[in-house]
Amino acid sequence: MKFDVQKLKELNELDFEQVHVWPFEIKMVVGVLFAIIVAVGGYYLIISSKIPQWEAAKIKEEQLKRDYESKYRVAINLEANKDKLDQINESFASALRSLPTRNETPGLLDDITFVGTDAGLSFKLINWESENPKEFYTELPIKMEVSGQYHEFGNFASNIANLPRIVTLHDFVLERIENDLVLTLQARTYRSESTQPGEQNEG
Repeated sequence: MKFDVQKLKELNELDFEQVHVWPFEIKMVVGVLFAIIVAVGGYYLIISSKIPQWEAAKIKEEQLKRDYESKYRVAINLEANKDKLDQINESFASALRSLPTRNETPGLLDDITFVGTDAGLSFKLINWESENPKEFYTELPIKMEVSGQYHEFGNFASNIANLPRIVTLHDFVLERIENDLVLTLQARTYRSESTQPGEQNEG
């Protein structure tokens, strides 16, 4: 069936109650116009309001994909991460075992005095100072003043590092007083605030 453009001239004379007798050409044009109106109206009334939701869903989808990839990488390395965690826990437990317990701290003065005199130093002063509580441990400072020679100070520091309990040296002040070299310093040891294995809570 050919499309007769001349039939379109009858648009102004159409009777909408007689649609069934309209020419084919007019029915087609009216149908196309109606479809366009429906499409445009549907877009603005329905689709356009959903576009922000669609864009948000796309962003959410990308985020979920990244989260999945990240969790997947963690999952495939789970055993290796468990091994690393075990190593960290073992290192931490070993460090805790190197901290003196409450019962051992009084004896540290004797240990420090021994390694100092063994290195050839003379102690002029060695005393506990006020404890310094931290978040997970308590710092226990020891004030010291010793006299000796340079190499003896070096031996003393080396011997302190070899003690079975952790002791660190700080705040060095070296002076010559008459014919002696006098070293003033602070040693610090540390007590964990958590109960160590095998150690009972006091009280």
